Amino acid sequence: MDQQSAHGHEDQDHDTWTTIDELHNWLEAETGIPPEQDLLLRMLKLSEEVGEVAQAVIGATGQNPRKGATHSWQDVEAELCDVIVTAMVALRTLTPDAAAVFDRHVRRVAARPRSPLGPSRQTPGATPRRRIPGRGGAATGG
Repeated sequence: MDQQSAHGHEDQDHDTWTTIDELHNWLEAETGIPPEQDLLLRMLKLSEEVGEVAQAVIGATGQNPRKGATHSWQDVEAELCDVIVTAMVALRTLTPDAAAVFDRHVRRVAARPRSPLGPSRQTPGATPRRRIPGRGGAATGG
């Protein structure tokens, strides 16, 4: 396939990981803190970004009665992208082979058996999962 993936999009893996390397190198040059501490702070940054996703979801659904709807689903998408980029930079901080490590992991996830979450596998008394209208999505099965 000439620069096209199976989904018809340009193959952007190289560009994405090049950007992640550039971000990593920029952060390495700018931090001025010991590498061990820098690594820990990059991991903690993930928690901060996930918190921003939660804040955006609460805002998109208007669940804070004091504030009402403060975010859009596009805000949630942007925050999720921030989580992904932050995780990729953190992975790159752990290993210069981040792209290969990530690719191997995605292949393992893709190879996992997929079966519906039947009643026998649900937590007793749990409410079945619902999709948000107009939102697709799939879980990795962590």
